Amino acid sequence: MVYSKDQLLARLKELQIDFSQYEHPVVLTVEAQAKYVGNVGGALSKNLFLKDKKHRYYVVSALADTKVDMKVLSQRLGLGKGGLRMAPEEALGEILKVPLGCVTPFALVNESASHVSLLLDKGFKTQECCIFHPLSNDMSISLNAFGLDKFLKSIGRDPTYIDLEANPPVGKDQPPDLASLVPSGSTVLPDLPKKTPSQDSSGNHPSAGNNSTAVTAKADKPSNAVQNVKEKSVNGVRPLIPSTDAGKFVEELLDRTSTLLLSEISEDSIKRHAGQLGAEVANNIKKCLREDLKNLAVSIMQ
Repeated sequence: MVYSKDQLLARLKELQIDFSQYEHPVVLTVEAQAKYVGNVGGALSKNLFLKDKKHRYYVVSALADTKVDMKVLSQRLGLGKGGLRMAPEEALGEILKVPLGCVTPFALVNESASHVSLLLDKGFKTQECCIFHPLSNDMSISLNAFGLDKFLKSIGRDPTYIDLEANPPVGKDQPPDLASLVPSGSTVLPDLPKKTPSQDSSGNHPSAGNNSTAVTAKADKPSNAVQNVKEKSVNGVRPLIPSTDAGKFVEELLDRTSTLLLSEISEDSIKRHAGQLGAEVANNIKKCLREDLKNLAVSIMQ
């Protein structure tokens, strides 16, 4: 069974959970949501759908003003600095069964999300009410942490609240404090049909993320020169080596680019670099991805 908005609201009523609901136009960001419900007396939330290299998935639900450093969170989970990345959009439909912009703790009601780990901001406990989308981003509901806990327990979840802004040391004598929250099993999505390269309605070529076959067949068999490329570490990021599956390599490269971009754009970096933020972010991403792109170029030119 895949829950709809109405079915979720009915379940909350059956559980006798007090909540208020507010209909509004479809919104995709917290900022847009705030225009409609920012003055109703509840704390807005931001929700991230993440994955690690072993195809384990996580929903991180936090107050809108909580700073979530993905590199720090990854280390605290025992995944290394680059272990977490944004989950691909298709995983929303396959696992959480919600469209873009609708990730919240309520999406875990669907059985397909049973292996998704949930990390809740301890800041929710200090709020009178918190605001979430109820599986659809044309409505927001507000409820207190007690009501959220009651719902999560009804679906077999033991709510875990953590300090998402903490940065405890991790080392030989200091194990990752959130390692117990890593899911035990992986979730492998079914292969999506490959798309042939063609122009869209605007005349632009599709991105590499569409499994483009523009990479030549020579990339299927990397030469010894590619296999012997020395793996240099840039800011602690291990460079990728092109695999025999060109599409998989491109997807990994795009995932890394997305993760780097999100990690570079923070409130602190915006304040620090102001008008030079674009150039600063571009330079940092170039540094981190230089080896990956060099490897890809070498494999194509061989």
